[in-house]
Amino acid sequence: MFAVAVGWQVYALTKDPLALGLVGLCEFVPFVCLVLVGGYVADHVDRRKILLCMWTADALGLASVCLVTWAHITAVWPIYLAIGVFGTTRAFWAPSLQALVPNLVPLEEFPRALAVNGTLFQAAVIVGPALGGLLFLLGPEIVFGVCAALFLLIIILGYGLPPQRARPPPPGQTTDSRFLDGLRYVLHQRAVLGVISLDLFAVLFGGATALLPIYASDVLHIGPVGLGLLRTAPGVGAALTAGLLTWHPINRHAGSVMFGGVALFGISTLVFGESRIFVVSLLALFVLGAGDMLSVYIRGILVQLRTPDSIRGRVSAISSMFIGASNELGEFESGVTARWFGAVRAVLLGGTLTLVVVAGWMGLFPELRKLDRLR
Repeated sequence: MFAVAVGWQVYALTKDPLALGLVGLCEFVPFVCLVLVGGYVADHVDRRKILLCMWTADALGLASVCLVTWAHITAVWPIYLAIGVFGTTRAFWAPSLQALVPNLVPLEEFPRALAVNGTLFQAAVIVGPALGGLLFLLGPEIVFGVCAALFLLIIILGYGLPPQRARPPPPGQTTDSRFLDGLRYVLHQRAVLGVISLDLFAVLFGGATALLPIYASDVLHIGPVGLGLLRTAPGVGAALTAGLLTWHPINRHAGSVMFGGVALFGISTLVFGESRIFVVSLLALFVLGAGDMLSVYIRGILVQLRTPDSIRGRVSAISSMFIGASNELGEFESGVTARWFGAVRAVLLGGTLTLVVVAGWMGLFPELRKLDRLR
């Protein structure tokens, strides 16, 4: 909901594609600067307390954006400032949340739990943008106010999580050594490094979703409600895929499925970039979400189950940093290339580069290409 409202509001105020790119950059910079610290904290402090503190800050940030919009302040810097706060808090809650989940269910049930979690998340991704587009008709301050109220609900639900601390690290290590253990682990586990970096570069170049406000306004001419539907389409594809994975987890040929999913993501980006028909654009984004979910599912299992709990927060921080770079930095990259070449050419270039990344990573990480079982 927030993404739809912010995208439409910023573009309506500026009519500048680069302004949309700055939305992602404002979240990315504080996130990438602090996420390693967040991972270290996640391995040394009760992870539930971290989540509750950061979500409280998010709720306050959303309430601030609501008040600024209600006051009819047309400057965009308050929105950028609030998004910077969200990037800061996510640097702490993302590693804690990722590290907490594997300890909530039995190890043998984790792949199915991950698929259920993905289904629920994508259900919110489906409902959120569509609802955000509809509420935007009543005013952007309504969207921001509802988002703030929902974050209060998140905080209440967060109290139901069990307290959880990671197992203490081995004795005899210096503080600096412990701080960098997650990075060292990722660099020495080529399968983990390959799957994380593949997501980074593929989504970095294929970030068509950052330009959806331009497509909705200037290419497809479908307004904020249509923008909400475009935002929803990838979530529908991802949710249906996650639901199938709940009943039929990937047990064999995991590497081939993952590369196929990322390639499907790139091809769908190309189709969306060329489309001038609303229904075709929706279908392309639907398939894009399905391909992305395959990659997310395999990466989630591979990274979490192959990481010791004592450094899981720090490894999750590395994974979150790569994911954040691919999403927020990808939005900035899309905004810059759209300003240089136009939105359509920027999307087509991104889809092409995604396919180039897939081909390159299949050669650079043969062990990942040949990966059969995830456990």
